[in-house]
Amino acid sequence: MAVEQAREPAGQPTRPAAVKSADRTVELLEALASSERRLTLTELHHELSYPKSSLYMLLQTLVARGWVEMEPASGTYGIGVRALLVGTSYLDHDPVVQVAIRVMEHVRREVNETVHLARLDGADVVYLASRESEHHLRVVSRVGRRLPAHSTSLGKALLAERPAAEVDSILPEKLTSLTPNTVVDRAALHEQLAKFRVAGYAHEREENTPGLGCFAVALPYRNPVIDAISCSVPLGRLDTDHENQVVTALLEGAKTITELLRQFGR
Repeated sequence: MAVEQAREPAGQPTRPAAVKSADRTVELLEALASSERRLTLTELHHELSYPKSSLYMLLQTLVARGWVEMEPASGTYGIGVRALLVGTSYLDHDPVVQVAIRVMEHVRREVNETVHLARLDGADVVYLASRESEHHLRVVSRVGRRLPAHSTSLGKALLAERPAAEVDSILPEKLTSLTPNTVVDRAALHEQLAKFRVAGYAHEREENTPGLGCFAVALPYRNPVIDAISCSVPLGRLDTDHENQVVTALLEGAKTITELLRQFGR
């Protein structure tokens, strides 16, 4: 098994050696998980730049173990059921999710809108739990989905908990636009975040999903803050009274979750 030794500058702690086969396995699974469609061996070869023969053998091993599924007719590969089982296990054992979902259900009943829990992971937020509105509403966010932090109210709420220099170190140099309303100008984003720090919550309108507004509050049970809850509302239902109702419910819900987690020593 090939091992790549990490070289560090003098005086810096040495990172653990990276096992090349393990690195490649993880990168392959992440590539399949992030794709919106199944990929061919050639497409994976172009994306990952692994030797084609090694990539094929790795795929066959993962198919045999259930981590990857192959469609024989098209010769394409996608993420397998084993990955789902591991992801489900993560959520089942995460104490924040277990505490938050009960409070999220209360918020959902109070405002009758879809409520989410997400965690900051690099420059993105990853959705950990959702409680759906009774209204028929199709949103792009779902458990396991990853979205750019700068385009979501969840991400903005979490970025607002950090100083501007740290925000710049987290975000990529170029901010991607998901809709025509996404704030991609860095100065304008910092101006937004400054206002959100004062307000105690973040919001956005149609920055990642046309027709939707969203509000979010961070969960400061730990430092640095990594989790937040949000509420998505179709703009057709979003008047001033409903906005105030949603924000109040989120602030109270975030306070309750934070207090419970601190009681449990989180």
